[in-house]
Amino acid sequence: MSSRIPLLKLSQRCRQSLGSLLGLQPPLAALLRRSPPPPPPPPLFPSTSGRLCYSPIRSLASTADGVNDAGRSERIGTDGNPPNSPPPPPSASGLDYPTGEFEMEGFGWWRRLVVKLRLFFALPWVRVEKGSVLKMQLRGKISDQLTTHFSSGLSLPQICENFMKAAYDPRISGIYLHIEPLNCGWGKLDEIRRHVMNFKKSGKFIISYVPVCREKEYYLACACGEFYVPPSAYVALYGLTIQSAFLGGVLEKAGVHPEVYRIGKYKSFGDQLSCKSMSSEVREMLSSLLDNIYENWLETVSSSQGKRKEEIVDFLNSGIYQVEKLKEGGWITNIMYDDEVMSMLKERLGQKKKKKLLMVDYSKYSRVKKSTLGLDGGREQIAIIRASGNITRTRGPLSIAGSGIMAEQLIEKIRSIRDSDRYKAVILRIDSPGGDALASDLIWREIKLLAASKPVIASMSDVAASGGYYLAMAAGTILAEKLTLTGSIGVVRGRFSLNKLYGTIDLNKEILSRGQYAELNVAEQRPLRPHESELLAKCTQYAYTQFRDKAALSRSMTVDQMEEVAQGRVWTGKEAASKGLVDAIGGFSRAVAIAKYKAKIPHDKQVKLVEASRPSPTLPERLGGIVNSLFGLDMAVKEVMQDLTFSDGVQARSDGILLDIAGNISEDNHVLHLIKDCLGSS
Repeated sequence: MSSRIPLLKLSQRCRQSLGSLLGLQPPLAALLRRSPPPPPPPPLFPSTSGRLCYSPIRSLASTADGVNDAGRSERIGTDGNPPNSPPPPPSASGLDYPTGEFEMEGFGWWRRLVVKLRLFFALPWVRVEKGSVLKMQLRGKISDQLTTHFSSGLSLPQICENFMKAAYDPRISGIYLHIEPLNCGWGKLDEIRRHVMNFKKSGKFIISYVPVCREKEYYLACACGEFYVPPSAYVALYGLTIQSAFLGGVLEKAGVHPEVYRIGKYKSFGDQLSCKSMSSEVREMLSSLLDNIYENWLETVSSSQGKRKEEIVDFLNSGIYQVEKLKEGGWITNIMYDDEVMSMLKERLGQKKKKKLLMVDYSKYSRVKKSTLGLDGGREQIAIIRASGNITRTRGPLSIAGSGIMAEQLIEKIRSIRDSDRYKAVILRIDSPGGDALASDLIWREIKLLAASKPVIASMSDVAASGGYYLAMAAGTILAEKLTLTGSIGVVRGRFSLNKLYGTIDLNKEILSRGQYAELNVAEQRPLRPHESELLAKCTQYAYTQFRDKAALSRSMTVDQMEEVAQGRVWTGKEAASKGLVDAIGGFSRAVAIAKYKAKIPHDKQVKLVEASRPSPTLPERLGGIVNSLFGLDMAVKEVMQDLTFSDGVQARSDGILLDIAGNISEDNHVLHLIKDCLGSS
């Protein structure tokens, strides 16, 4: 009753405005009509910390003495400029960018009223009871792509959006985060961890429940305010490893000889097939990556748990497997079963008399629109292009939606955005180990043309290496997470010589040809002849020179300077920033802040983020998604089938070892991905 009385006192103009905001139709909209409301308060609210507060889909400028994620000082947002003026230009070095740090924004009475009305008129299937707890279960593979109702697995954009919505949703009292074994990289973990920390700024609780506790699960869970495990939890906090299996000896015994041509002493793609052990250069590179990941894990856990790094090292080296030891050492909050945690929450939230704890699950809450909560952004639009997976030129008959980057599809999207005046800037979100070198170059060209017409910011997720970095270097600004795997500026090409195998099984193949090099790609029954081998080596060197020189031009380096950081070497995002391969360290929110900055959009102004890569699955793809959900058909099998059909030419991609570091290969898929590497290098 009280919620309706104020409506009758509103002016006609006010009611029309509300009716438009809510999308109401007569006769309901007719109830909302009477004096213009006071002008809405400005969207900028000064906080007690001296920061400039923005909506969650806006970005924060740093304080005058703030330090960004890359350790660079900032002086944007508190320099006395008018609220609606663009931020001051960066220093001559171009290193000062807005941080994109999140702070809760206080809504004025007008926006609060609009949100209440939208919640009141919400459709039944998206209604949430007041005082509910959002339960999210994170497990397995997490994609950087948007997913549909017919897709399997979790979507990082949706996970992050749910955290943001829950922070502002007056119906949500807190989050109950179930963390199961995770199969994603450290870049995605840092993005989720950042949203956990942002959510805590709302003052609401977030607790984690971890039945299987390994390094990645602990890394994420310790960011939450409370950390619970069951009495029978599997604890495996033993440290970090990198492993690689080499099939060179196996293939030799089978009579198969891989002939691999690669440029770059650190380019490890193909080593697992052609070698019997790790080269000294690759060992050096992987040891450096492992050191960086391990050091970051120690520092992050130390900061979250308030313990010294030496304590954490001793803890790992003690071989802890008993959950009681975790509690005694203060590594977790308590030991409780799931039902006990929910009973505790019922008591905490005053729901003891209710039969069940008021909860809303991830799937249902994902259907709640941001606009319902007043988070619908402004008029200025920024396009989001997502490029995830292996890079190929065309979609084949065995390809599936979301399984990789199809050059012809991505190019079409890039061109449509370039031709549109709606978008003020573009964020290119990359999560790719690379793939076909020609496809990478064709996409690079289109991104380069796009960047000439409007600002393009490349934001890296878990991995943007080799062909993935090729795409990023066309952007005006490149961002990476601290542990993004990037670089790998190198190429590889190869084939298999099966003459010994054919001799063993008494198989004879004869070829009639015209032309000196006509048999180059078909004569697998014999080794390459000297002139053929020389041609392949020249082709590979030519592809590498193009890649390296374009990288040098895009990063304003000399060829010699780029050669020092190229050679196929993979770097973490933090290392890449120090080497000049990326511009700054940060996640998606910082990419939005920099996109606004580059587009000269006032940093206090809301923007609307438009997903240009939103999937529109066909009927066969929907049926495939349902089958995948029902029967658990492994994505790796489908990718192997896809690469079996399309895997020719020079490859600009990273190998399975690096994907394993990024967390994109499950423990039971190493053999499948070795086969995939085998197919991809032929």
